[in-house]
Amino acid sequence: MMTLYEFALSCNCHKVRLLLSLLDISYQSIAVNGSERQHKTENFLKMNPFGQVPVLTDGDIVIRDSQAILVYLARKYGNEHWLPTDAAALGEVMAWLSSAANEVAMGPNRLRLHFKFGRAINLDESRQITSNLLNILQQRLDNHRWLAADQITVADIAVYPYIALAQEGKIDLEPYPAVIAWINRIQALPGYVGMPGMRQSE
Repeated sequence: MMTLYEFALSCNCHKVRLLLSLLDISYQSIAVNGSERQHKTENFLKMNPFGQVPVLTDGDIVIRDSQAILVYLARKYGNEHWLPTDAAALGEVMAWLSSAANEVAMGPNRLRLHFKFGRAINLDESRQITSNLLNILQQRLDNHRWLAADQITVADIAVYPYIALAQEGKIDLEPYPAVIAWINRIQALPGYVGMPGMRQSE
């Protein structure tokens, strides 16, 4: 059985939980104790030398980084639509995975870390990144149901958690109706699982 090493309130961990559930894959969850720095222990660093969660083990295979785990699960266990093989479509998915690791992480993620967990950040910079990101998402989703293709892909799963948790970063989504509609579509998927604090479907 697969094992997911995770933090309960981590959005990067949630996106993995979400895809596992959507794919109806059984797995064991192991909660890593962040306050005791279990993710920095010698044993954990053997799985991920960066000392970060999530980490997924599948038999002898060990995958670190949430985006990499999404790609692994989609390719090995998902249907073609989760991770297209067509070069152009795959490139579009990878562009959004990059956005999840950059703009989403530096914008909505940092704002949540600041307002929910007290992390010191550059507020003006994070708010500007978030505003630009949401405008881009609104523009894309105003004419498309999903971020990278005509159907849901791992691109949507990678970006979703921090956007759905926008209120924890004191981000108002009301000016972005297409983004809200996209959140609602994801939450209506069979097998969807959420986490505390996420915007609920209307």
